[in-house]
Amino acid sequence: MILENLKTNVILLNKNDFGNDLFLGSSSYYKENSINNKEKSLLLKKVNYFNTNDSSFYKSELIKYKQDIELIKQAGVLHFRFSLSWSRIIPDGIGEINIEAIHFYNDILDICIENRIEPMVSLFDSCLPTALKNNGGWSNRESLNWFENYVTICVNAFKRKVTYWIVFNEPSVFTGASSLFEIYPSGKNKIKIFLSVLHHVLLCQSIGFKKIKKIVKTAHVGSFFSYNYCIPMTFSEKDLKAAERIDTLLNRIFIEPLLGLGYPIKSLPFLKNSTKNYIAGDNDLIKVDFDFIGLQNCTQEIVCHNSFVPYFNAKILNYDKLRVKKNHLSLENYHELISHIIKKYSEYDGIKKIIVDENNLTSIPNQPNLNDSFAIKSN
Repeated sequence: MILENLKTNVILLNKNDFGNDLFLGSSSYYKENSINNKEKSLLLKKVNYFNTNDSSFYKSELIKYKQDIELIKQAGVLHFRFSLSWSRIIPDGIGEINIEAIHFYNDILDICIENRIEPMVSLFDSCLPTALKNNGGWSNRESLNWFENYVTICVNAFKRKVTYWIVFNEPSVFTGASSLFEIYPSGKNKIKIFLSVLHHVLLCQSIGFKKIKKIVKTAHVGSFFSYNYCIPMTFSEKDLKAAERIDTLLNRIFIEPLLGLGYPIKSLPFLKNSTKNYIAGDNDLIKVDFDFIGLQNCTQEIVCHNSFVPYFNAKILNYDKLRVKKNHLSLENYHELISHIIKKYSEYDGIKKIIVDENNLTSIPNQPNLNDSFAIKSN
């Protein structure tokens, strides 16, 4: 199947070539970049810009979404994932709803339905509304109520058009875990904030799941997780332990509590301080019986021991210094990696279905003429 507007060689593959369990889809690439209403995450200092009152912004964005959906229809893709913006729908985080934003997302869903594309909707992708961030963000226990209110509004607004709901997209990113040991090499206060953010996000994940199921019993609900495959630089005991600690920080702390396994305190002892954020009932509330999980950003991380990094005593080697084959995203082309990751998560009891998303694989062995100009995000 060759798309005329994609100036690249395309390998002719049929969905049936992958078996009956293939769940083929695409994700939206567009990010909001208007000029008003700054939105920041709690730990990463990332800034997005929104102008929730600019109707021309919605019109221009809708055109982009329509183009995306038409392209994936040509490609025979059956699913389309995109994210809702909390700041668009409720600019102040709680209170007044932006009806124009509701219409905007309904229009996107209508375009999907018209093209016989199944929408998969992420409720939260990266940043809180500024007003909530200024009130402590995810570190504030009140975030449980904020998020439940937001989920209720979204599900009631779009429940007739959406079957697949994604509660969170990449919680390791927006909680700051993926950069914690790099950006904040020291400081007990940062660890304290992170632990409260982590605990409340995990609780909100469960609250979101239960709220969706309560409103739409037949909904399919899950979360998408960024996964980093961590391997030691050497087989020394120090490097092996360092890789285990980073794997715990980036991966295990987001999946194991929801499966009822608790926090992996043995691998990261400072996680025992997370109990300071507990109240009665949290142990049961945090468990989630997801219909599926998604795995994203499948990259390999080479980890070595480093005594100068408090709490972790570990460091991820810079890819620029590694002699490995990379794609245009400066990520390693490691084609067996996705198989390793699927096998690893399949070992957990309680995971019903795995959806692979954003695998960052942009070259294929023995296909030297394949030169993608973009990363194909495939579900």
